[in-house]
Amino acid sequence: MTTRSGVRPGVVGEQDVVDVWNSGRRKLHVLDGALVTHQAREAAERLGVVLVPGPPPEPTVPATDGTATMRRALYRRNPKWVASDRPKGLAPRTLRKLVVVGAGGVGANTAHLVANAGLAHEIVLVDVVPGAAEATALDLEHASGITGSASRITGGTSLGLVEDADVVVITAGRPRQPGMTRADLITVNGRVVAQVSEAVRDHAPEAIVVVVTNPLDEMTSVALESTQFPRERVVGMAGTLDSSRFRRSLARAAGVDPLDVDAFTLGSHGDEMVPVVSSATIKGRPLHTVLSAAQVEACVADTVTGGGQVVALRKTGSATLAPAHAVVEVLDAIRGARAGAIPVSVRLEGEYGIDGVVVGVPCLLGAEGVLEIVELSLADSERQALVAAAEAVRSRLA
Repeated sequence: MTTRSGVRPGVVGEQDVVDVWNSGRRKLHVLDGALVTHQAREAAERLGVVLVPGPPPEPTVPATDGTATMRRALYRRNPKWVASDRPKGLAPRTLRKLVVVGAGGVGANTAHLVANAGLAHEIVLVDVVPGAAEATALDLEHASGITGSASRITGGTSLGLVEDADVVVITAGRPRQPGMTRADLITVNGRVVAQVSEAVRDHAPEAIVVVVTNPLDEMTSVALESTQFPRERVVGMAGTLDSSRFRRSLARAAGVDPLDVDAFTLGSHGDEMVPVVSSATIKGRPLHTVLSAAQVEACVADTVTGGGQVVALRKTGSATLAPAHAVVEVLDAIRGARAGAIPVSVRLEGEYGIDGVVVGVPCLLGAEGVLEIVELSLADSERQALVAAAEAVRSRLA
């Protein structure tokens, strides 16, 4: 763990750099012999944190007399004294209005997490089934006497409720059934996403759209076409969920906590998913020094099939809890509560050698949506797999 003085002994990981940045400092002192991971160096370059070798200089204590010290203490007790502002850019904003279209498992759990964390002043649930969104909204409102949530939650059936939203999360659509692939849902869910996206275009022209409906990359493409928004304001939630599954699988194999794992996935949210093995680490160490090749291969397979495993067990639907947490991670990045890049689906325009296709890549997000698409150094096989995933999405849409 990074100390309060910005010194990191042992292994320096990406989270250490992020912690320094979140605290308002821009220097991280690295003691002699400490290992700095590749992800940490990338994060430092991206966030403007300088890695300084050696311990920080000893602080100098200004010499003051007792009279000056007493004067300062009394001044701070004066009612006119005001504490200095926090460094700009570090305080997350609260969303003014969040609309979740689709009050099923993912939509309801997303609203629940957002309300409990106080991420939005107003939460609106929309669902085509009469009473479904209203019931969930009222249920969450009833919980506020326990949770203390100040979010105002309402529900309804009209897509006009997206009016003037900051962010619209689209979870509406038919869930997968056992034996179905995500591609099987293109036609039926494409109509739903197009209808919702047109309503967003007409009633919330400044909103950021986060697509959750499967098949996710294809539905993000539909939302882009239907809203006619710039690519920065239409993203798909996929890589955040898949990366969580990847970290969990690696952690179980290594016998460590998921927080000890730094790993992510790119590509399509499906069979063409690309878990990035080359830069993944466990406690700051490369995977091949901790797990065997067979173990890593098993973790990759477990990640790619993770969603299908839930579908097979549930029988009548797909995952709901983990996707909702992944949506909140995207929302936190948008509102400035999370530093660093996260993988989301976005239309590439030459990045990674891919053009005109929505696929999952790491992005920096903010109040305007995608601020920057981060191009990482990938192994040749990983880059080829990412290109293949993009071509698979392109062919399914064709």
